[in-house]
Amino acid sequence: MKQALTYTFFLISLFLPVTSILAEEEQPITKPVPLSEETQVCILCHRNYTPGIVEDWLNSRHAKITPDAALEKPELERRISNDSVPEPLRSVAVGCYECHTRNPSAHEDNFEHFGFNINVIVSPNDCKTCHPVEVNEYSVSKKAYALENLQKNPLYHSFVETIMGLKEVKGTEITHLPASESSKAEACYACHGTRITVDGMKTISTETGDILVPNLLNWPNHGVGRINPDGSRGSCTPCHPRHSFSIEVARKPYTCSQCHLEPDVPAFEVYRESKHGNIFFSSGHEWNWDPVPWIIGKDFKVPTCATCHNSLLVTPAGKTVVQRTHDFGARLWVRIFGFVYSHPQPKDGRTYLIKNKDGLALPTAFDGEPASEYLIDENEQVRRKTEMKKICKNCHNTDWADKYYTKFETTLNETDKMVLSSTKLMFKAWKEGWADISNPFDEMIEHKWMTQWFFYANSIRFASAMSGPDYATFKNGWWELTTNLYELQDLVQSKESKE
Repeated sequence: MKQALTYTFFLISLFLPVTSILAEEEQPITKPVPLSEETQVCILCHRNYTPGIVEDWLNSRHAKITPDAALEKPELERRISNDSVPEPLRSVAVGCYECHTRNPSAHEDNFEHFGFNINVIVSPNDCKTCHPVEVNEYSVSKKAYALENLQKNPLYHSFVETIMGLKEVKGTEITHLPASESSKAEACYACHGTRITVDGMKTISTETGDILVPNLLNWPNHGVGRINPDGSRGSCTPCHPRHSFSIEVARKPYTCSQCHLEPDVPAFEVYRESKHGNIFFSSGHEWNWDPVPWIIGKDFKVPTCATCHNSLLVTPAGKTVVQRTHDFGARLWVRIFGFVYSHPQPKDGRTYLIKNKDGLALPTAFDGEPASEYLIDENEQVRRKTEMKKICKNCHNTDWADKYYTKFETTLNETDKMVLSSTKLMFKAWKEGWADISNPFDEMIEHKWMTQWFFYANSIRFASAMSGPDYATFKNGWWELTTNLYELQDLVQSKESKE
C-alpha cells in the first residue's frame, strides 16, 4: 500500500507540485494545515478531473483545521463532538482520503482505486468519526426515517403509488400502472431519499483510460432519509452540501426551500412573506453566518429556519439560550403537517409504527382522536413549547410571545374542525359506496378531500406559525379551504340526488 501510494504520488507530482496545493489559497491561518499523503494524491489528480469538488473542499473548514486543533477550542465553539478521533486522523486536515475510506468493510460501494480502497458515498456513519453527537441525534429523527416512513406505512405507500403511478385510459376508465423508480426518485424520493444499492461494477471511460467503479442504483440522491450502501440511514449533505459542508448554507432558508415549499409544506413561501423573511431578504447579506455559537441580535437580526429548529444560540453576553440539536423535531411540541389533522409530535421518528384506534398507521383517527400512546404527552409538549419560546423572548416580550402562541393554537383547532367537516362528507361517500375506501386516494371526490388537509389546512397552519397572512387567507388558505368544502359537499349531494 505504501509503495503504491509513493509511486502514484511521484507520478502525479511530476505534473503539479504538492507544495502548491494550499499555497495558492488565501488562508486565514498563519501555518499551512498538514494534509495526509493520501489526500495530497487525491487532490493532485482530481484537481484536473473534478476541479469544482477540489476548490469547494479547499475553501471548506475541513481543509483549514485538524481535529486536534478543533478540540482545543472552547466547548461552545466546537464543531466536533468526538474527543477520541482515531490517531492517524487527528493531526491532518479532514480530506478526501479521511472521509472516503471510513468503515470499508461495511460499504458495498467500496472499490480499489489507484492503489486505494475508496467508498463512493460518505455516509452519516462515516461522519460519526468526528461528529457522533450530531449523527446520533439525527439518526432518531423523522428525517432519518423519511424513506421508511413512506415505504413501510401502507397508507403513505398507497398515497405515493397512486399519485405517482402512470394512468392509462381505456374507454372512459382510468387504469393505474406503477411508476418507475427513476420517476419516484425525482419526486417524493428526491426529498425523502432512496435506497442506494450496488449492482456490480461498470466501466467509465476517461481521457487517461478506462476505470472500473461500482454501479450504484437509485443514485444520485441526497434525500434526508436515504439508505446508504453501508446500511446507515440519512444524509448530511441536504443541509451541508458536499464538499464545502458550509454552515452558512445550512443556516439560510434557501436550503430548507429545497423540500419545504408549497403547496403541501409552504414553509419557505410563508417565511418569505413574513416580517422575519422581509428583514432577512433585505439585510441578511450583512449578517455573520459562520460563527459557533450564533449570537442573537449580533450575528443575525431575525430567525431563519435553523435558528428555531436546531442552532446553538447565545445572547451577546454569552448566555446560552438553546443548545444545538440535529433532531429537527426536538423543539417542536405539535406537528402541523397533518395527515389528516395536526397532532402532538410522535415519540419516535419511525412514524410507520403508529397505530390509531382503527388500526391504521396514522397519528390520529379519521374522527380526529389522537393515537396518544405513540405521541408525546402534555408535559413534554409544555417543555418543548417553553424551549421554543426562549428563542422568541430574546426579541419579543412575554405577553407578545404568549398571545402569539395562543393565536397559533386557535388556528390549529379551527383548521382541524374544517378538516373534520370534509372527512364527515367523505365518510358519507364511502358508506354509501359512492367511493371505494380500499384506496382513499384514487377518485376525484377523494382528491377534493385530500386537498382539504394536504394543501389548504397545512397552508393555514404554516402561515399562522410564521406570520404569512396571505397564505392564511387567499393563497391556499381559508378561501380555498372553504371553497373546497362546498365543492366536496356539492359532489356528495349530487351523488345523493341520483340515488
